[in-house]
Formats: sequence, C-alpha cells, structure tokens
Amino acid sequence: MEFVKRIMEYRTRIMIGALILYLGGCATEKSVEKVAPPREAAETYFNRGVDYSQKGEYKRAISDYNKAIEINAEFVVAYLNRGYTYSKMGEHKKAISDYTRAIEINPRYAIAYNNRGFVYRKMGEYDKAISDYTKAIEINPTYAAAYYNRGKAYYDNGEHEKAWEDIRKAKSWGYQVPQGFLKNLREALEKQKGTSPN
Repeated sequence: MEFVKRIMEYRTRIMIGALILYLGGCATEKSVEKVAPPREAAETYFNRGVDYSQKGEYKRAISDYNKAIEINAEFVVAYLNRGYTYSKMGEHKKAISDYTRAIEINPRYAIAYNNRGFVYRKMGEYDKAISDYTKAIEINPTYAAAYYNRGKAYYDNGEHEKAWEDIRKAKSWGYQVPQGFLKNLREALEKQKGTSPN
C-alpha cells in the first residue's frame, strides 16, 4: 500500500511539473524568437569567403559572401568581393549587379567603378567600361590601374592615341605596363599615324 501511495505522489508531481512548464511558456509549441547574428559574424563569413576565393573555391566564397550580406546588407566590400568572384566564374551580369550595389552604397568607391569597368570591357562594352574608368579616375586622380584599364579599353575600341595617353599616365603613377601590350600599342599607333609615339 505504501508503494502504491508513493507512485501516485510521483505521478502527481510529474503532472504538476508538466502543467507548470506548459503554463509558464516553456512548452514546445511556443515559438522561439530568432536573434539576429552580430555584425562580427558578417566579417567572419566575409573573411572566410576571401580565403575560399583565393583558393579558387568560388562557389564556397559566394556562399559566405551571401551570408555576410544577409547579416549586413550595407557591407560594401562583401558586394565588391562577391562581384569579383562572380567575374572569375564568368557570371558577368551578376558581377556588374554587385559592383553597382557597392556604388549605390558608396558612390565614391573608385575600385567598384574600376572593377565594373573591367567586366564591361570583358563583355566588349567599351563605352561603358571607359565611362566607369573615367569615374574612378575622377574620384582618385592617382589611380594608376584605372588609367591602365581605360587605356586598354581605348585600345580595344580602336582609340589608340587616347590609349597611349592613359598608358603614359599609368606608368607615371608607377603602374607596371606589360611590355607585350606596349609593343602592340606602339605598332597600332604607327599603323594609324605612320609614326612612332614618344
């Protein structure tokens, strides 16, 4: 009899405990509030994305850049790097979209204009490329890579004199212009003008 009494008390305590949990909001049906990850988490994903990109693991890099942007939608460098990674993957429209978003966040971000111009040049859209390189140079007049890239776009567009001017400026700012390109540009100018450039 004592044994049965103890079992009944034990069952009663369990039932009371379950009722307290349920009424207190600890029951499993109550929704759990989602807590936003801290901004530091965005940087962690970003840094890992950079590592993946440098290793050529572009899909993994994109995944981490996506997570960084999901946490911090204004993370301008994450858009820039994701755009670069898309460019490496040959997904030019996605790259342009990311560079454009970076420019929307920071309209004075010269490297975003330069990088978007690079993608436009790859696509054969030389006028858009030249426009973006020009904007990068307006923002940063000593941006040697932008002068070089605009010079290449002018060259590709058949504007060899303008190309030569930009290549000279890029060199004056310390850019190491490949000798093969200089040779090709000189030859194109000689054909166009009948003389050798200075």
